[in-house]
Amino acid sequence: MKPVILIPTYNESIAIVELLNKLSTLHNLRDFDVVVLDDNSPDKTADIAKSLNLSGFSILHRKVKSGLGPAYLAGFKHGLTGSYQYFVEMDADLSHQPEQLVDLLDAAAQDTLVIGTRWIPGGSVVNWPKRRQYLSRAGTAYAKLALRIPLNDLTGGFRVYSVELLKSLKLEDMQSTGYCYQIEMALAAHLAGAKEIEVPITFVERINGVSKMSQAIVVEALVQTTRWGLSRTFRP
Repeated sequence: MKPVILIPTYNESIAIVELLNKLSTLHNLRDFDVVVLDDNSPDKTADIAKSLNLSGFSILHRKVKSGLGPAYLAGFKHGLTGSYQYFVEMDADLSHQPEQLVDLLDAAAQDTLVIGTRWIPGGSVVNWPKRRQYLSRAGTAYAKLALRIPLNDLTGGFRVYSVELLKSLKLEDMQSTGYCYQIEMALAAHLAGAKEIEVPITFVERINGVSKMSQAIVVEALVQTTRWGLSRTFRP
């Protein structure tokens, strides 16, 4: 019953090599599988990842780019056919440090959601513009208030879900496509009674490639969080 690390990719041909090589080094110390969830990247990210020929690493090819949420949901569906104990969400752009993966896994247990958190003591961000820091902090503060969830990094994407927790959620009902998906999953886990654990991490702004963040993604998160908050208030 080992963990599986799910890494969604779209045009990450540069960063994916360094990330997978780092995970391969860690793989020698701790047993886990890695599945790259590629949305048919024009820059051949999937082909490059496959060419590394690393043990325990595989590619899940998706035909179209449909967003972060659908990519992870496809990864969960794929992984739940196996015998994994934990499912790890991790960005492909090296903003999440592979060496901190051990800290998150060590904190995981049955029926848990572990979130790598930037905004608690011990957490930090590197090379992130003040505007992005404010946007992240403000987004989490609003979601925390609206949804009444006692977590300090609701948009954070470095996470571990236990298999028991995932099986208790109605994953087919998840609707979000962008980073709002992370808020939706945190809300679902909270309502399911999951044990919520925060582990401080260092988040590093990407050096290569282009950020997937857009105004549309921010608007989606704001609108959906408001809807969920109102729903919790009037239809508890």
